[in-house]
Amino acid sequence: MDFFAAQDRARRNTGRLVLLLVVAVVSLVAMATLAVALVMVISEGGQQQAGGEPLARALDPYLLGSVALGVLALVVLGSLFKHLQLRAGGRAVAEAMGGRLLNGNVRDADEQRMLNVVEEMAIASGTPVPAVYLLEEPAINAFAAGHSPQDAVVGITRGAIERLDRDELQGVVAHEFSHIFNGDMRLNLRLVALLHGLLLIGLVGHMVLRGTAGRRMLGGGNRNNNGQAAMLALGAALMVVGYVGTLCGNIIKAAVSRQREFLADASAVQFTRDPNGIGGALKKIGDHQQGSQLEASNAAEFSHLYFSRGIRAASGMLATHPPLDERIRRVDPQWDGELPSSAERRDSGEETAAGPASSGESRGRDARQLMAMALATIGQLDQAHLDDARRRLDALDPRLLEAAHDPGAARAVAYGVLIHLEPGTRAAQRELLEGVADPGVLRELDALEEPLAALPADQRLVLLELAIPLLKQLSTAQYATFKLCLERLIAAEAAPGALHWALYRVLVQGVEGRHSRRRDRALTALTEPAAVLLSSMARAGSDDDDEARRAFAAGVAELAPLALDYVPGPTAFAELDMSLDRLQRLNGEGRRQLLAALAGCVEHDGRVSVREAELFRALAEALDCPLPPLLDTH
Repeated sequence: MDFFAAQDRARRNTGRLVLLLVVAVVSLVAMATLAVALVMVISEGGQQQAGGEPLARALDPYLLGSVALGVLALVVLGSLFKHLQLRAGGRAVAEAMGGRLLNGNVRDADEQRMLNVVEEMAIASGTPVPAVYLLEEPAINAFAAGHSPQDAVVGITRGAIERLDRDELQGVVAHEFSHIFNGDMRLNLRLVALLHGLLLIGLVGHMVLRGTAGRRMLGGGNRNNNGQAAMLALGAALMVVGYVGTLCGNIIKAAVSRQREFLADASAVQFTRDPNGIGGALKKIGDHQQGSQLEASNAAEFSHLYFSRGIRAASGMLATHPPLDERIRRVDPQWDGELPSSAERRDSGEETAAGPASSGESRGRDARQLMAMALATIGQLDQAHLDDARRRLDALDPRLLEAAHDPGAARAVAYGVLIHLEPGTRAAQRELLEGVADPGVLRELDALEEPLAALPADQRLVLLELAIPLLKQLSTAQYATFKLCLERLIAAEAAPGALHWALYRVLVQGVEGRHSRRRDRALTALTEPAAVLLSSMARAGSDDDDEARRAFAAGVAELAPLALDYVPGPTAFAELDMSLDRLQRLNGEGRRQLLAALAGCVEHDGRVSVREAELFRALAEALDCPLPPLLDTH
């Protein structure tokens, strides 16, 4: 799977889908306008009124325009209202479904196992660690939701974590991560908002119908019979138009969703190299009494987000998911049609031992091979990186691992990583936090001094990624203080480099999310900010300016015939921020080219240092390009 092509394809498909829905909305507005206009004319007395035939007066441009604007405003306001409800991203969906946050709030072994699987998958793929929500539902189901990887969440049901073994959970989570990689999440949330606007027409019609019927029952007699009949007709017309529109929207939604589910299933097998994982989960759904049916009152609203069908929906064109047996046979062509016994208990839940880290396989590769492999793994998953992620988590000091999962100590972890980038400035930076940072957080920071000092350089980004879901839970006041402290720590560095800024940027962007931007620019239109980032990457590999210039030239060679000018350093953090903000407008091919040039800077001297590898990964993450940890750095 080509990550950049998949992302661009998702954006094109989103545009086409939105255009198709706009055509449907225009058609529905026209139908509703004509119905409302006719009812208004009839309610005024029909032919007896001066002004001609009802149909002729109903087609009056002024009347049609006024009604069309009203109906269109109803659809737009309904969609906008739902969009604003969902602007928090995946968290809004999970909370609407009654989910409970697991990060920092694990209560039993099943929940811990699920959190471990998600964290391993995120670290192995280079994506931000998503928040994990548990739905207290007996069904076996899951979903991924959000506007971007920064605000993505993974939801899982109680039935899934209790009945699926570790390999099956990994297959389900890999399926959901495929939706994150392929850009499906934003499309799904836009569908929810648009369909809500269409549904609102029918809901208004239903309200008019009920209100008019109620007045007729209370009023008695024949008074205002014509007007009441007209209102009944209006309510019925709006209901029909609204529900026909919703039906059309649901057909479009279902058609798109079914194809994305097949792709996500195939990606899960590709990522884990184990068809028995996702295949076993699908078979258990088929054998489970509750299946994948969710009981939440608003489950239908998010039906296209789920791992498997979450509602008792009609089949055929309205089915949001392909038939279960067809999905199983696609991942397991040898399946004989038998399902596991419902009485069969899942595995004990013990963590399977990670195989030998694949870094042994990659030892001896030169820098060019290593960076070529890194670029090839963007938006990908494989067992080697999953094993490496588990090894990295197991190697973390338990005190740091516990702190990264604690709502209070997570801030201390972030401060500690930045403070320990340069040993010579630790004491001065620690003093800067006095009187600003929360005293309890400072006590946690002091308690973590020993494990932070011993933290391997290639574990810093991993530790920060684990802490980000907890940092997202900070109140507005807490986050303002936290960000102020981060800025003070960065400003106190004696010789701040691009890695300091990149780690700070990963933290801030991970907590705040990324502002939505159109990705329509080619690299040729953004050469100045690209030169700033390439120059900073070149200096990360050497303190010698001549060597940095040679590294920069090697990177620019990857962009031939495009020419860029070296930007002497050091570069102010504000300029780096501005450059990265502009580069987030790059299209898929532009981001591919930029990362190839950054890789050229790194590999030019035949080695890849930990500092270069971590900066490269941090920049890729800031550009929304999920890059797994490099398996061999030195």
